[in-house]
Amino acid sequence: MKEIKVLGPGCKRCAATVEMVQTEADNLGVPVTIEKVTDYAAIAGYGIASTPGIVINGKVVHAGGLPRPEDLTRWLGA
Repeated sequence: MKEIKVLGPGCKRCAATVEMVQTEADNLGVPVTIEKVTDYAAIAGYGIASTPGIVINGKVVHAGGLPRPEDLTRWLGA
């Protein structure tokens, strides 16, 4: 089970990122839990200055803008 956090204030890009992560996880058959982190202090704690950010199992893998589908495949498949 991969623990994923999507960091951001809840904007449309953040919501789209959550959907993209869930869809790719479903396509790969990878079980995930997704948590939305909207608290600015918590986001800053990850060193993220640009959102949305993605944290997988405690490691920041993406910050700023929508992730590329091929990156999601790599991050979730690893």
